[in-house]
Parts: sequence; structure tokens; C-alpha cells
Amino acid sequence: MARFNIQALPKISLHDHLDGGLRPQTIIELADAVGHQLPADNAADLKAWFETSANSGSLVKYLETFDHTTAVMQTREGLQRVAREFVHDLAEDGVIYGEIRWAPEQHLQRGLTLDEVVEAVQDGLEQGMEDVDYHGGFIRTGQLVTAMRHADRGLEIAELAVRHRNNGVVGFDIAGAEKGFLPSRHKIAFDYLASELFPVTVHAGEADGVESIKDAIVSGRALRLGHGVRIIEDILLSRSEGDADFVELGDVARWVYDRGIVLETSPSSNLQTGAISLLGETMADHPFDILYDLGFKVTVNTDNRLMSGTTLTRELELLVKTFDYGLADLETFQLNAAEGAFQDLEQREELMDMISDGFAEAGE
Repeated sequence: MARFNIQALPKISLHDHLDGGLRPQTIIELADAVGHQLPADNAADLKAWFETSANSGSLVKYLETFDHTTAVMQTREGLQRVAREFVHDLAEDGVIYGEIRWAPEQHLQRGLTLDEVVEAVQDGLEQGMEDVDYHGGFIRTGQLVTAMRHADRGLEIAELAVRHRNNGVVGFDIAGAEKGFLPSRHKIAFDYLASELFPVTVHAGEADGVESIKDAIVSGRALRLGHGVRIIEDILLSRSEGDADFVELGDVARWVYDRGIVLETSPSSNLQTGAISLLGETMADHPFDILYDLGFKVTVNTDNRLMSGTTLTRELELLVKTFDYGLADLETFQLNAAEGAFQDLEQREELMDMISDGFAEAGE
């Protein structure tokens, strides 16, 4: 295990779903308020249910767990509370900048409009940041407004994101079942976002392979890839005893590598959803170390803290235990994330300075 306190280190979270990071007790209380039936009636059992249900090896089954979290996020009060607590939990884990992604179109069942749900979440995030500041901490956040890739609201959600670019929204994403729903389905939305010079990350290379990643880049103009771990399928590796390793990057992998497109990997989630099933079923089989060794811009994320029973600290600890990383490696992951953050250059440089200072202090 790590020889340093990972939780105390300054960290960046780029891939963290709002509806995947609720506190179990909060779900119970909000469900009671809106009359939603849950599979368990106490926090411990509910937490266990989410983690067990998510350990299916199937992205589709993994996504079914969100029926219960989104059900309690249909009111202004529910959205504000979840967002506020989300910030508290990130700050407790040492996160200094977090991008929170979520799909507004999934939170309209009780009469709120798209603009109202974005405003409610931003209110909660700002309350959370104020709380952290009040207690002497530091954290900043940004919303990643997400369109569901199987639906037909891509342009509408893209316009929503741009409309709130000065109210906390920093980027756009598409999420949901990846296979069979290429980013090109929402090309008109991506064209609009490009015309507005608005940053895009795309879930790709999780439940589908290289063609999905390519389309995220071509149709989506993705600056980052959500997960992106199946880029390994476009890399030819050959190792012979006594001979130098041979590596050949395919066209898509070469594009991602040459342009420093950030990979938003989520190690535990990648195992749960079967994203690396072609390679194996243990953390040691995860391509993270190969991609890092080759020089890809890897970052470490949680994806859904509730479903994976995890934190960013835990994800980093798993990688340290599996691949024997040191403090300098963890610093690289955080600097990669800061460089890829959807923030102005000056703000990214500020985050990078905070990371460098924090890691230098930890290494003394």
C-alpha cells in the first residue's frame, strides 16, 4: 500500500456522475419524501445492494441501478441537496477541482424544466463550495451537461449547455448505452457545439471498441474520451525474451497519442462493466499501466462512487497496490487531469501549481 497519505494529496476528478455519487442515507430520505420504493430500507443494506447490482460485468445492467438514484433527483430540493453533498464528499477526499456530469433530461418527471434543473444543481454546487471555503478548504467545480446517446435530444441539450456556460457549465458529454449508438447520431449537436467553441468529452471505448472512439473524435470533436480503455485494441504489443518490446499504434491510437487526448479511466468501474473483459477480470489486467508506460494522457476517476463503493483515493490506492506506483506517478495523473480540465488556461495553471506544491510537501 502507499507509503504516503493519498487522501491528503490534491486531486482532480474529471469523470464523476452526479446520479452515481449519492449517499445511501440521502437516497432513503429523498425516496421517502417522494414516495419511491427502494430495494432496501436502511443505508448499509442499500449501499450493499448498489455495489452488488453493479458488479454484473454488463454496462446495461450497471446502468439499471440509476433508476433509483434519478428517481429521487426530480425536485429542486432533491437536486440541490445531492449536488451540495456531492461537493462535500469530493472535498473530504482531497479533490480540489471536480467536473460533475449528469443528464438534465432525466430529471423532468416532476415538472421542472431543463433550465430549472441545471440551475438547481448549480445552486447546490455553489452551496457546497461555500461550505468547504467556510471550513478552510478549497474546491472548485464545473458541470458537464450530458445528453443520453439513445435519445433524440442531443441538439436541445447542447443548446442548454451553451446557454449556461456562464453559470457553471463547462462542457458537454453523451452517455448511456454505447454499443449501437455512435456519436454520429448526435452530429448536429456536435456541429453546433463546435460552432460555439464549447468543449466536448464523449463516453467512448468502454462498451464498444475502436470505431466508437474514432467516431467520438471525428463526429464529436472530443477533447477527452470517457474511459477510452479499449483504445488498447488499436495497439499492437509484442514482447520477446531478450528482445526489445515492439509497439505499433493503429491510426486511431496514434491520433489520440499524438494529440494528447485525455483518457478518463475509471479502474473499478471498468472491471464492473466488462470494459476490459477482453484482457481479463482483475485490476492487474487493466490496460492503464500499458497506456501510461506508452505515454498516453491517462487520468484516474471514480465514474460512480456509489455503485463502485469507491473514492478517488481508493482508486489511486488500487493502482498503487497493483502497479507499484510512487508519488511521482500519482502526481503525473493529477497533472494530466489538470491539463485536460475544461477551464481557462490560467485556472488550469493554478490547479497545476496547487498539485505540484501539494505533492512536493508530501514528498518532504
